[in-house]
Amino acid sequence: MQRKKMEFTQLVVVIALTFCTVGVYAQKSHVPAPINKDQVEGRAGEAEGKAKEATGVILDDKNMQTEGNVQKNVGKAQKGYGDLKQDIEQGK
Repeated sequence: MQRKKMEFTQLVVVIALTFCTVGVYAQKSHVPAPINKDQVEGRAGEAEGKAKEATGVILDDKNMQTEGNVQKNVGKAQKGYGDLKQDIEQGK
């Protein structure tokens, strides 16, 4: 009888801890907000600018390097604008 009571208590503790753990993870998880057009285009422009800048360095073409740097920074600015727009829409 004593052994069954101890096993039952252990089972109850395990179940309680399992529910507590699931509750903690459920509170931490959230669905990420979808990204907007400006964020996508900005990231693409930034990547394209980095590639163009690196190509300019490899080919020793200062004009292409500068063009890539400008495109990269424009992409960063557009991505930042998209992030700001998303924050405003979410009320952050």
